[in-house]
Amino acid sequence: MKYWIAVVSKEHTLRGVSGGFMQVCHGKEAPLKLMKPNDWLIVYSPKLSMEGDTKCQSFTAIGQAEDENVYQYQMTESFHPFRKNIKFYNCQETSILPLINDLEFIQDKQKWGFPFRFGFLEIKEKDFNLIISRMQPDERD
Repeated sequence: MKYWIAVVSKEHTLRGVSGGFMQVCHGKEAPLKLMKPNDWLIVYSPKLSMEGDTKCQSFTAIGQAEDENVYQYQMTESFHPFRKNIKFYNCQETSILPLINDLEFIQDKQKWGFPFRFGFLEIKEKDFNLIISRMQPDERD
């Protein structure tokens, strides 16, 4: 089992949560193919919307890959992004700011946004557990 972070605006994350899917890196297929059934996914939302400048800087969703399937979806005449079915769980939005010093995947704490630049990354179980302990505090007690 692996643990992943997808970087997606909060607005797009909520759309995916309500539809039971994840779409990453402007619709690319390759990152989604890395996920195997039951792999865990945390969504980090740097901004509220893709087009806007309003910061979110929070973890906004937790889910698990339901199957191997990666499929294309026609959003517009010219945009057919790839998606993966994800089972999302109840959670509370959690700011990354108080967690930065404790997250191992963020090596340079001064440039903490650097690991998110590619839009999809694998993290270790320890970091995953720290994040979800804040996102699902009642289920971890």
